[in-house]
Amino acid sequence: MTELVIFDLDGTLVDSLEDLADSVNVVLKDHGYPTHNTEEYKRFVGNGTVKLIERSLPEEARTPERVEVLHGIFSGIYKENCLVKTAPYDGVRQVVEKLKDSGVKIAVASNKPDAFAKQIVEKLFGKDTFDIVAGQTDLLPKKPEPDIVFHIMDKLAANRENTVYVGDSDVDVITGHNAGLKVCGCSWGFRTRSELVSAGADYILETAYDLLSVIEINK
Repeated sequence: MTELVIFDLDGTLVDSLEDLADSVNVVLKDHGYPTHNTEEYKRFVGNGTVKLIERSLPEEARTPERVEVLHGIFSGIYKENCLVKTAPYDGVRQVVEKLKDSGVKIAVASNKPDAFAKQIVEKLFGKDTFDIVAGQTDLLPKKPEPDIVFHIMDKLAANRENTVYVGDSDVDVITGHNAGLKVCGCSWGFRTRSELVSAGADYILETAYDLLSVIEINK
């Protein structure tokens, strides 16, 4: 029986791409660097906001010192603008509520900085909807290392056989498999269906509601 579902956040539960793109573009424009269209940011996200800043810069500008400075500026801008356009994908709220009503524990594991992850989830889903919301901190390595998943499973007393991981990128598929979990790839996210298939996702979800069928399969 599936007892725990662990979700990625960006590109899985919520479409946050425009707010991320808009915030980074402000930083780039203010410092004389070329900006990017929103679609290009799909290639930049997935490994945390420091890597997001690094990937958005011209290669010759990607020094650790410059990335650190610009990331600090970005963090201040994004804090004020992370909920301007960000919203749950179609059907996600309903599926989350159905899982919770069915007694399935639900959690978030994100490479987004922990404060941002908690801010977005609380605003869009409510403070106590998810059992755990875990974003990136200095205490655990980023995904695809499985430590954040193990941390959630330990806190919620879940085991591998009863846990499913849900995400939208190859990073998520690798993370879930590194943790020994079955992985559902979200075809509506920031990456392509073919990337999820190539990465070895165990299931491909075309809509959020498809997750309920997978949960039923695993009961």
